Amino acid sequence: MSEYGWALSDEMASKARRELNEIPETRDDAIEAVRDHISTRPDIKYLRTDDSFVLRFLRARKFNVFESFRLLSKYYEYRYGNKNLFNQFCASETGVKQALFDGLPGVLSQTDHYGRKILVLFSANWDNNRYGFAAIYRAVLLTLEKLIEEEENQINGFVIIVDWSQFTFKQSTWINPKLLKLMIEGLQDCFPARFGGIHFISQPWFVEAIFKLAKPFLKEKTKDKIFMHGNNVATLHNHIHKDVLPADLGGLAPPYNTESWAQQLVGDETFSFGDKQIFWPYESSERKRSRSETFPGDMFSSKTDEKALGQPDKGGRELNEEFFLID
Repeated sequence: MSEYGWALSDEMASKARRELNEIPETRDDAIEAVRDHISTRPDIKYLRTDDSFVLRFLRARKFNVFESFRLLSKYYEYRYGNKNLFNQFCASETGVKQALFDGLPGVLSQTDHYGRKILVLFSANWDNNRYGFAAIYRAVLLTLEKLIEEEENQINGFVIIVDWSQFTFKQSTWINPKLLKLMIEGLQDCFPARFGGIHFISQPWFVEAIFKLAKPFLKEKTKDKIFMHGNNVATLHNHIHKDVLPADLGGLAPPYNTESWAQQLVGDETFSFGDKQIFWPYESSERKRSRSETFPGDMFSSKTDEKALGQPDKGGRELNEEFFLID
């Protein structure tokens, strides 16, 4: 492989060998072995199989060729099976953009002591009158797609911190259980990333109740990586050192600017996912208009809410949460 892997430092290459079984001398053979399996799944349209793309799946599965191929297949199956989630999948889409600028998610400038990228979500910032839970999930996926392009992130992985301070019971009622299950499936089984931990702080009782509902869909390995810290941020600091955390999370860095990551992602006009790119695959070259392509101005509000408020039905299909669960 002539272009990918050259940028790795000796330390990073050593870590990839030690933790991921990545051996430079056999890396090309492993990539080719994954591609050899593609013919066994003619039902899936693998729109991208270049070296750098396949490599991230090998790293996510510690260079087990068959498991890497399974993950690659699930990645595309998930996108084919949930096309509405990936329609207008870009940072400029209104709901995604609003979620990003509210810090849902944000990305810290420093990594943890293992080199892992730190994603943060300040849940109280969610204004469900402007965008729904699906927009937050799409913003998280888009963020991960951008970050996973970096080889260091493929090797080191990610940690996620969710701050539930001042998150209200009313806000929690907007978390769609079906979409939550879909989110777990997408991140746990269908995305080529290593997640080192998911940390909840200041979680209220009703968030813990939601977590109990989600637990049956989590693998044991995933459960072991979820930490409930409550109001004791000191236990969070046992996992992620204070010097890289913002003051909002009890750290020594300045308070987090919730718009900093959004400005990077929205400002990168070259980074988007349209119908000509792999993340929104079409079954035919002819684009057909469907309800998936209607993004109304009131963003994720439902027809039921409009009628209850006595507002006129403007026609079209609003992007409420159920929209993302139906093809």
